[in-house]
Amino acid sequence: MAIFLSILVNNIIPLAVMIALGITLHRAFSLDIKTLSKLNFYLFSPAIMFKLLYTTEVSLQSAVHVMLFFLVFMLLLYGCVELAIRVRGIEKGRRGAMRNSVLFYNSANYGIPLNELVFASNPFTLSVQVLIMMMQSLLPNTYGIYSVNAHRITGKQIVRTILKQPVIYAIPFGFLMRGFDVPIPHALQVPVDYLANAFIGVALITLGVQLGSMKLSLRSLMLKDILLSCSLRLIGGPLLASLVVWMLGIDGLMAKALIISSSVPTSLSSVLLAVEFDNEQDFASQAVLVSTLLSMVTVTFVIYVVG
Repeated sequence: MAIFLSILVNNIIPLAVMIALGITLHRAFSLDIKTLSKLNFYLFSPAIMFKLLYTTEVSLQSAVHVMLFFLVFMLLLYGCVELAIRVRGIEKGRRGAMRNSVLFYNSANYGIPLNELVFASNPFTLSVQVLIMMMQSLLPNTYGIYSVNAHRITGKQIVRTILKQPVIYAIPFGFLMRGFDVPIPHALQVPVDYLANAFIGVALITLGVQLGSMKLSLRSLMLKDILLSCSLRLIGGPLLASLVVWMLGIDGLMAKALIISSSVPTSLSSVLLAVEFDNEQDFASQAVLVSTLLSMVTVTFVIYVVG
């Protein structure tokens, strides 16, 4: 019960407050969601990714183990999503949004504080979570863009779009500058801090604006597809992660951190992608909202089982 209340107070309620502010602001002022989306994609997201990679100490051995886990885990999860899409017979336009809602999980503004809460700010488990966040930041800006656009534009156009995403350059820059101990001039450090600190708030406001633009009703809820997405994300994710850590012989704190990191709800990236590239915005927003609410129960259960 204590864990449940901690997750509720430290994770769910703050998210809900920010989303509610976004809904309220949109209803009052009709905010431009495309502008908010571009701020997230081209400023705030690359800034927080660069800052975390530059400031977090990560050992080579940990990085290799986490990368290997992530590769196997995502391949298996992708296979499960594809099977579910075929069995369910989901239309082509929604397939990309369904994949993104399961494959992209909230490793940043949900995963980071959850990791600190469960492991009492352990620097080792935090470094594991930052590596997961790095990969989860890279995927939406590469595969995610391909996934929502593959059915309507050419491969060359998709590649050009991906190469325009600042995150794919921020990640190697963060690693290299950290590795070679290159200092950041104060005149640049301050703007990076400002941008990084703005990421979570603006991303949640963007989700609220998208939800505020929807006419929510029982009829408008895509209940079967949303529940399928949430089941794969919140139940299938930690089950597959447990299988992968067992297959790879990963144990101890790293295994626990990886399993818990895989249990978090759908990422805001799926909404930002849907808005930026005009693909199933309502489905993406509902998937984030419902999975975040259901995660109060599922994440608590995963933490209890992991011990």
